[in-house]
Amino acid sequence: MAATGFVILTLSYHQERHNWVGECLETGTSTYGRVFSKVHNELIELIDLHLNELDAVGERARFFKENGIKLYTDDAPTEISQTVRVDSEMLIEAHRVSVGTLVKIRCPINCPPSLASN
Repeated sequence: MAATGFVILTLSYHQERHNWVGECLETGTSTYGRVFSKVHNELIELIDLHLNELDAVGERARFFKENGIKLYTDDAPTEISQTVRVDSEMLIEAHRVSVGTLVKIRCPINCPPSLASN
């Protein structure tokens, strides 16, 4: 049975002179520009491309593990907590990103129940 997976990533924005800088704290993906809405939309698009490429080359699981990215297959939490520096001039956003279709694998004897398919 296939399931849809998603992650919740932390997006951080700040201004440097006349430009907005946007960065995904978990993936390191970033972009910049003069208009906030364009930076926001481009960052989301770049994150999507990054995650799709990781999946295409079979590196998604390793990357998620190394960067502490939790993969959800059920409902996302309605709230998360984030530590933000006092007097920070950053705008922080929690963003849900789909990572496509996940397929459970068939395991040999003694397979962990979370990996076994029916």
